[in-house]
Amino acid sequence: MKIAVVILNWNGMLLLEKFLPSIVEYSPQATIYVVDNASTDDSNSYIKAFYPTVTIIKNESNLGFASGYNQALKNIDSEIYALVNSDIEVTKNWLQPIINTFENESSTAIIQPKILDYKRKEYFEYAGAAGGFIDQYGYPYCRGRIFDTLEKDSGQYNDNCEIFWASGACFFIRSQVYQELNGFDGEFFAHQEEIDLCWRAINEGHKIKYNSQSIVYHVGGATLQQGNPMKTFLNFRNSLLMLTKNLPKEKLYKILMGRMVLDGAAGIQFLVKGKPKHLWAILKAHWSFYGFYNRYYKKRSKTQCHKYYNVKSIVYSYFIRKVVVFNDLFRI
Repeated sequence: MKIAVVILNWNGMLLLEKFLPSIVEYSPQATIYVVDNASTDDSNSYIKAFYPTVTIIKNESNLGFASGYNQALKNIDSEIYALVNSDIEVTKNWLQPIINTFENESSTAIIQPKILDYKRKEYFEYAGAAGGFIDQYGYPYCRGRIFDTLEKDSGQYNDNCEIFWASGACFFIRSQVYQELNGFDGEFFAHQEEIDLCWRAINEGHKIKYNSQSIVYHVGGATLQQGNPMKTFLNFRNSLLMLTKNLPKEKLYKILMGRMVLDGAAGIQFLVKGKPKHLWAILKAHWSFYGFYNRYYKKRSKTQCHKYYNVKSIVYSYFIRKVVVFNDLFRI
């Protein structure tokens, strides 16, 4: 299959120096592209000097994750897009298991590999781990990661299974499906756009898979650190926008009301922890959401997946039941 490995870059020359070598070495089946979001560092000159086989696609401004990829992928002819963060280290033979799945499963549209922590390679990494899910209220969690608790990889997720969302840190998608769904939602800018795209794909009858035979290591937080209030703002706002677009109509208003209560509780928790900027970020996220609401309601597709979650409230399970391991969520 024709596969394009596409790396989004913004002033990330140091990351490219560290992680581009593994991608070039271990991706003989692929054509490699770097999409540059108007960097002002020496990223482009570095690539031209040391990796002339890598194609650079220049965006005229910093379009963020979503629009940055949308713009660039218009110029890439390939059957499969492998969208890879610039802080990902890949491993030998990381592509072949993914290609095999796409070749053998026509209904599979999106695949995520096993994502481990670059800094602690025996642990799963926050952004994706062993495949993602959301609860009834749209809060994301993963096999191997619930909120800030990361599991050690002891082979408990060495399978190939269906998931609800694949991480944008290392995201494989059939190009035809990407184009049919009009790619990522550019108004998200960054964060949770991959969950929204996966949900829209599922609404259209496609499957999302996790493949444990493909392994990558992710640094995480290279663009926005976990403690950055902007990350809090984008995560809370984009989650609400995603729910508005994709929830079954009869559940929409009930779920949004529930989110107001839960987000309020999250804001109070930030305040108690001495993080008032994050409380303010949640308030701004809700104000921004209300301004977007009517436009996003019109983005709803004709069909919605009614069974979109397998845990009613991950907040209740984690903070009240004290469940910190994914497999324990389903034990009484």
